[in-house]
Amino acid sequence: MDRLKHSGFYKLKFFISPEEFKDVLKLFEQKQAQFSLTNYAQTKHDQTQVYETYEKFYQYFITQEKPDYHPFFVYSISVTADKESSGFFVRNESIRFPYLRQWAEDELPYIMFSLPKGFQIDLEDEKGKYYIYEDIREHQPLTYTFFNEVANNIKKITTPLRFFAHAEDALQEQKPPVRISKAAMNDMMDSWIFKKYKLVTNNK
Repeated sequence: MDRLKHSGFYKLKFFISPEEFKDVLKLFEQKQAQFSLTNYAQTKHDQTQVYETYEKFYQYFITQEKPDYHPFFVYSISVTADKESSGFFVRNESIRFPYLRQWAEDELPYIMFSLPKGFQIDLEDEKGKYYIYEDIREHQPLTYTFFNEVANNIKKITTPLRFFAHAEDALQEQKPPVRISKAAMNDMMDSWIFKKYKLVTNNK
């Protein structure tokens, strides 16, 4: 039961412009964060490579014509603050929306920034070794504070994403748990995906 007690993640889902993302990266730079791809080799990327990867991911969704590559943005991030070593995760995910009588074949993008709620404690008793998860806020307060610092920085420049999609015979408002910046929304409104599905938004 204890293992499940602090399961799950603190999460923030967002979509911002590359220039705005560059400002977020500066927060990680101050913490000397290490960005690693989630491949077998755990390939490390510097800030410039991380920015370029995000920019390519972003461009896919805001261009006039649909590009012929598949975008992705997935990293594990390790940060050391004083004696705390912590791991964050960022990955691209997507929002499904209706189009006429089915789901649209394309999806809208967002990035999920997350931190595990649990801190693994290794224990041992007469039955052998085992572990439990305890509250990361108690064991790694600096890590939790930094997560909030990044999240609040993003929240300041974003608002909840709201848009209307063409459901069966009427426009239907979509309210995904995703935040978007004004700059990103303006770019997206002229994109191939908005034109293809005739999406409408009040975010300006």
